[in-house]
Amino acid sequence: MLYVAYDGGETMTDANQHQAVDTGYDSENHQQSATTHNTVNADVATTVVQAGVITGGVHNHLPAPRPPRQLIAAPTGFVGRADQLATLDRALTGSSPRNGGQDGGATAVISAIGGIGKTWLALTWANRNLHRFPDGHLSVDLRGFSPGEPRHPADVLAEFLAALGVDRDHQPTDLDARIALYRTHTTGKRLLILLDNAATADQVEPLLPGGTSCTVLATSRHRLDALLTNRGAHPVRLDVLTDTEARTLLASAAGDAHDRADAERAITELIGLCKGFPLALGLIAARIRSDPDLLHDFVADLRDLGLDALDSDVPAASLPAVLSWSLRRLTDRQHTVFGLMGIAPGPDIGIPAVCSLAGLSEPQTRKALRDLEEASLLDRRPGGRYVMHDLVRDFATDTAHHDLPEDARAAGLRRVVDFYLYTADNAERLLDSREPIRLDPPEPNCLAQALPDYAAALAWLDTEQPNLLAAQHTAATHGWHQAVWNLAQSLTAFHHRRGSLHDLIAVWQAGLAAAEHLPAPSNCTTLAHRNLGDTYAAEGRHEEAIEHLHQALTLAKHHHDLTAQAHTHFTIAIAWERWGNERLALQHATHALSLFRTLDDPVWEAASLNAVGRYVARFGDYERAHALCQTALTLHRHHHDPAGEARALENLAYIHHHTSDHHQAISHYQQALTLFRDLGHTYGVAGTLNLLGEPHAALRQHERAQAVWREALELYRAQQRTEDAERIQQKLDDLDNPSGGDGLDDR
Repeated sequence: MLYVAYDGGETMTDANQHQAVDTGYDSENHQQSATTHNTVNADVATTVVQAGVITGGVHNHLPAPRPPRQLIAAPTGFVGRADQLATLDRALTGSSPRNGGQDGGATAVISAIGGIGKTWLALTWANRNLHRFPDGHLSVDLRGFSPGEPRHPADVLAEFLAALGVDRDHQPTDLDARIALYRTHTTGKRLLILLDNAATADQVEPLLPGGTSCTVLATSRHRLDALLTNRGAHPVRLDVLTDTEARTLLASAAGDAHDRADAERAITELIGLCKGFPLALGLIAARIRSDPDLLHDFVADLRDLGLDALDSDVPAASLPAVLSWSLRRLTDRQHTVFGLMGIAPGPDIGIPAVCSLAGLSEPQTRKALRDLEEASLLDRRPGGRYVMHDLVRDFATDTAHHDLPEDARAAGLRRVVDFYLYTADNAERLLDSREPIRLDPPEPNCLAQALPDYAAALAWLDTEQPNLLAAQHTAATHGWHQAVWNLAQSLTAFHHRRGSLHDLIAVWQAGLAAAEHLPAPSNCTTLAHRNLGDTYAAEGRHEEAIEHLHQALTLAKHHHDLTAQAHTHFTIAIAWERWGNERLALQHATHALSLFRTLDDPVWEAASLNAVGRYVARFGDYERAHALCQTALTLHRHHHDPAGEARALENLAYIHHHTSDHHQAISHYQQALTLFRDLGHTYGVAGTLNLLGEPHAALRQHERAQAVWREALELYRAQQRTEDAERIQQKLDDLDNPSGGDGLDDR
């Protein structure tokens, strides 16, 4: 973060204006009680005068000290950061009403992701702007995050005063007096003061100069919010390097070797592995610069070893060592949360999930997250989401394995897996009116998230989908087979509706493997095979679909499970339909209808009626097909099944289209489309849009047909339904020369 504020500290222009304050500061052991640094003891002015530093407000006639010149040179490897440099220009060199419109007089604080990159930015800006500071520049490493103890303000003030020409023997030992003297010597001057690597705002406050003409540039891993509050500071985030900036840095380091094609590929891979992390890129650039021929070795090391490839015996050149300095000021709770977030499943995490992961209340969790964000160890994104840079996360994972007991890690992971499972189950029940899954009680201190309605459930699943997949993978890795299986069940309706077929296959492959370890493996295995077969069929992988579905049907018959047989026949019918064999599809749909009637399951009876009606229509018996689909529509509406209602409307629309009632077909398709959109059923939306284009084309409404087919094409591509996308692209290409196809199987 970058903070910009005009220094509002008082200066010692009239000692009689200040009251005496006992600071409690001991110059020998650097202990200080809470003080107010903006007031000074009236005796301070007397002490200063007696010391011969100031007499009657006029300096003694001694040779003027040379302006201090303490800044080191700008780093040669600095690249990019144009936006941040421009921000510093506006913040630190813009005119201010408080300084009479004069240039300068601001304070800025830079903090960065993982604490990396801030010093280079500060030095680069400072060296580019030295001409603005005719009275010189002061610089200090406050060692807030580095080996050794942080510098105490009293010691730094002594060095600054000496640089400004005040002999150490004439400096007061009292901290407030030293602050007052420092501000006296800086008031009215055009100095640049670099306070690098600060630990806290308390370390910076005493070092702020007097008056409004000096410029202060401070860096810290923390955001130093107190300066935002007390100094009117303005924050600007210093984030990772862009790919372009990273490429410039590495290509410059590689020199002539960069011209080789293989070197260019290696640099591209390094950029991907580092993901813009400034220190990692800087360390690699230094190594490449020392020996460009080892470029490919650096790539291999980073690929294979990760964070360990950036370790070094020299702490300042070791990424793990530099990151470890951020942990020194963390409490035990913050340390634990940091480590657990390193091993949490998924690319990001929300506050409710962190509560379960850490076993903390929401207020405790929020405070810990704020503290870690303040320390630049994680980033907060919109919607209360938290992320870590990959290399920081690697470090957090190492921290968890080195510093947290194994049982604490396992308990945290089990709680967060249960959080995702139980909340997903809540969401699934809102999406799909099915019997609830019987779940074992969650781990203690696991707090599943309450979801009030369908829209909230769908939104939560959309947000958490990558984390849900990762949670199932974590459960599989730890052998928590029941959780793996239950997550597969709880994610099925959502993935169907979103058309996430690849993810659904992965979910059920894990479910099939877990089924073998469950108390009733045969029933679970039947369901896993059926769901895999259904998804493979939707993907167009017909041989694999039929193989899994036949295994499911064989198991269901072997165990005399009529319900499983009915569902499997229904699924096989859809698979054969997609493969273009309506005769076999009709046979299995008819068998499913008979079984569902026997089982007295009206919702699935309606679905089977609808399927039979669809296949009868394909054979040209539109009158019988209409009766079957109309009955199905009535049943779906009676049992409040909007997805089934949409399917029945689609089939009725198909019948109207093929009996030349194109306007009625469009009306039914549009009703189905509305239902699917309201459900967030993007898989169904794509199929209905595809079908809706047919009656529009038949009526020569080419613009409307083109519009709906283009939307369908976009959805097919997003759902990675390659064959469907190719077919609809052909329809668009042939729009002015219809082939006469009915499009029913192009769903």
